[in-house]
Amino acid sequence: MDLKGNILSVTSFKEITRAEIIKHIMSYGKAVLISTDVYPPPKMVKKLATSLNAKLHYPYKDMSVGSKIELVESYLNEKYSPRSKAIPSDEVPHDAHQRDALAASIRTYKSYQKKMEIIETRSKETDLNSEQIEQVKMLVIDGTAISTAIRIVKETFKEDIKSESLNEESDLDKDSVPDETILKLKNRIKMQDNQILHLKNKNNSLDQEINNYQNEINRLQDKIDKLHYEYTQDILFKKEIAAKISLLKKLQDKYNEEKALRYKLEDNLRSLQDIQMIDPTQNSIPIKIIETFTREGINKACDYWKIKRDDVVLLKSSEGGGSQTAAHLIRMGVKAVLIQDKISHQAQEEFEKNIVPLLRADEMDIRMIDQFAIINSMDLEKEIKKWKEKTENKMIKENNQEILKVFDEYRAHRKRSV
Repeated sequence: MDLKGNILSVTSFKEITRAEIIKHIMSYGKAVLISTDVYPPPKMVKKLATSLNAKLHYPYKDMSVGSKIELVESYLNEKYSPRSKAIPSDEVPHDAHQRDALAASIRTYKSYQKKMEIIETRSKETDLNSEQIEQVKMLVIDGTAISTAIRIVKETFKEDIKSESLNEESDLDKDSVPDETILKLKNRIKMQDNQILHLKNKNNSLDQEINNYQNEINRLQDKIDKLHYEYTQDILFKKEIAAKISLLKKLQDKYNEEKALRYKLEDNLRSLQDIQMIDPTQNSIPIKIIETFTREGINKACDYWKIKRDDVVLLKSSEGGGSQTAAHLIRMGVKAVLIQDKISHQAQEEFEKNIVPLLRADEMDIRMIDQFAIINSMDLEKEIKKWKEKTENKMIKENNQEILKVFDEYRAHRKRSV
C-alpha cells in the first residue's frame, strides 16, 4: 500500500526467505512503514523493519478476526465499489493470511491518514511536485514536523537548482539540457543525503536520551537497592523485637506461675500455722478440707494439708467417689469423714465396713477459719459414738436377719425332706 492509501499488492508465500521478501517489497519502492496485526510484533517482522530501515507499526493488542474482516470489507467497498471477489487480483485478499496482512496495512494507513491529507494540502500551497510530497510524507512518518519537513524538501530543491545552474555555467561545451532522469536521481540523492543527516541528528538525540534513561535507571536501581536494604533491616528488626516480646511474655507467664504458687504456699503455710496455733485446751479439733471426693482431689489435699492418721476431713463435694475412692481415704487412717451432700451407697458401705465414721457436717457445730474448719472435740466424740452405735445396731440387725434367713431355709429344707 502506498502513502495515498492505494493497494499495490496483496500476496502470500510459502517457504520464502527474508531476502526474497525484501526484494519483493523493494520492487514497489522504498518501504516507510512495516505493520503487523498482533502484539507484541514477531521477531521476524522486527528484523524485516530493521533491514528496510522502516518504522514498525503494531496494535496495542491482537486484532480480533471480526474487526479485521469489518475493516477490510469497508475499506475495499470504499475504494473499489462495485467490485467482484471472483476476479483474481493482487489488490483483493483470497485467504485469511492475506486478509490479516491487508487489515494491518489499512489500520496503519488510517492512523496516518489525516497527517497525509494535511501534507497534501499544505504541499500544494507551496508548489511541491508529487515526488517532493512523497519525500515530505516520509520525513513526517520518520518523526519530523510537517513544517520542518516541507522546509527541508524546499531547501533541497533550491540547492539542486543552484547546483544545476553552476554546472551549466561551468560546462560551456554542453549545449543540451541535462537528462530528466539524471536530474531526478540527483534530487533523490540530495534528499537522501538530507535524510541521512536528519537521521544522524536524530540518532545522536536518541543516544543522549538512552544515556539519560540509563542514568535514571541506575539512579532508580540504587534507590531500589537502598529501599530493599532498609526493608530487610526493618524485617530483621521486627523479628528481633517479636522474639524479645515472646521471651518477655514467657518470662511474665513464668513469673505469674511462680507468684501464684508462692501465694498458694503462703496460704498453705498460714493455714498450717493457724492449725498449730489452736490451743488443745480449748477442746477444738481442726478439720482438713478435701474439695472433691476423687483420688486426685484426695492427693491434692494431702499435699496441701499433709493429712495424717487420726485427722478429721471434710468432703466439700461427695460426688464421683465410689468404694475404691473411699478405700484410698481409709488407708490414710483418718479418724472421721464429714460430708455435706449425698454420698454413693458403695462408698458408704466401705466406710461402715472399715468402721470409719461418716458424719453429716450440717448436723454439727463447725466453725470455718480461712481454708480449714474446727469442731469441738467433745461434740465430735459424741457424734462418732452415736454413729458407731447406730452402725453396730445396724450390723446386729443385719446379722440377726441373716441368722433368721438361715433358720428359715433350714426349716424349709426339713419340710421338703419329710
